[in-house]
This record gives sequence, structure tokens and C-alpha cells, in this order.
Amino acid sequence: MGVGFCVLVAPEIVVGAVIVLGVVVVAVAIKEALDAYELRHSYPEEAGTSRGTKVSSREAEAQRKPKLKPEPAEQDWQPPVPPVPVDRTGRASCEPVPVPHAGKDDLHNECADRFPPNRYPDNDVLVNGKRFDALQVGARVLWEIKTYQFDTYSEFLRDRVIEDQVEEFQEDRDIAAACGYSFVVGVSSAAHREALLRQDPSLKIVVTGCKR
Repeated sequence: MGVGFCVLVAPEIVVGAVIVLGVVVVAVAIKEALDAYELRHSYPEEAGTSRGTKVSSREAEAQRKPKLKPEPAEQDWQPPVPPVPVDRTGRASCEPVPVPHAGKDDLHNECADRFPPNRYPDNDVLVNGKRFDALQVGARVLWEIKTYQFDTYSEFLRDRVIEDQVEEFQEDRDIAAACGYSFVVGVSSAAHREALLRQDPSLKIVVTGCKR
């Protein structure tokens, strides 16, 4: 009754209350209109639903996956063709391919051409992706030639050279054998040959006597 009396006796308070209430009503109406606008443009199929269902609609939309491109008809699809193994020249891997000597050591190249003798003078031979110094005339034998001055090396250097070369020659022999070739190493001195055979007696080592 006290409040009602004050309202009756204070018309300016009534006007203020109406103004405040009007601002609140207008703000609420604007907020709802914005929500409805956003709902219609973002999710047209959900327009007219309550605010509670709007969150669920967005979650459902996020979970949707784009449709995949349809698979081609079975008669149009063909399995991929595997590549044919070839060497750098495009020829079959085990076919011997002459290529110019890689090194510029004339004495070494002369020994490789003369001693086996080489089927392709002035050329290395590429077999199974690996360069060899020579392919022996009239035989399936690949050669690796070494013209190191092995006898002049220190004991420490000899050990390092032999360790590295034995590993190299074993790999070369396996590559050659995979294509049906024998593998021989030519060295300049008997000391070099003996040191290699002590490390791996199964290697074929020949003393060429070639000098640098």
C-alpha cells in the first residue's frame, strides 16, 4: 500500500518506471531478433526452433562429413602398373652398359683397359646400378682395379685402407653375383693382395703390377 500510494502521489516515478521497462523490453526484443536472424542464415532448416535446440543443430552440423566423390564405375578402373626395374640408362639392370671412365687417372684407366683386358676400352661398365672398372673380354667377369702405392703406407693407414676395401669388395661381389658375374680385384703389389686375403680369403685378388 505504501508503494502504491507513492506511485499515485508521484506521477514522475511512474513515467520513469515506464521508460526503464520500455528500454528493457526493447533490448530483449532486439536480442531475440538478432538470434532469429543468425539462426535463419546459418541454419535455414532449423529456423523457428527454440534457442535450446540451436546449439544442438550447430553440433550436428559440425559432425556432418562432406560427401565423398563417387567411386568410378568398375569397368573404368584399372590397377596401377608396377615400374620395370631399370638402371640409369633405362636398360635392364643386369645388361652391361659401357660408360666413360669416372676417374681422370690415366695410369689407372690404362691398367683397367689393358690387364683383364677390358671389353669396352676407355670405358667403365655399369651393371646392376654399379660402376665396375672393366668387363673381361670373352668372360662374365667384372673387375675392380686398384693402383694404390700400398707398400709405402704406414701400418695404421694400411689397416684403414684394407678395412674399407674389403667391405667395398664384398658389396661389389654381391652385386655382380646377383647378375651372374664373377668378380675379381686387381692390385699393384703382392703386399696389398696378401693384406686383403688375410682379411677375407674368399676374395679373388690378382697382382697386376700396374704403377701410378
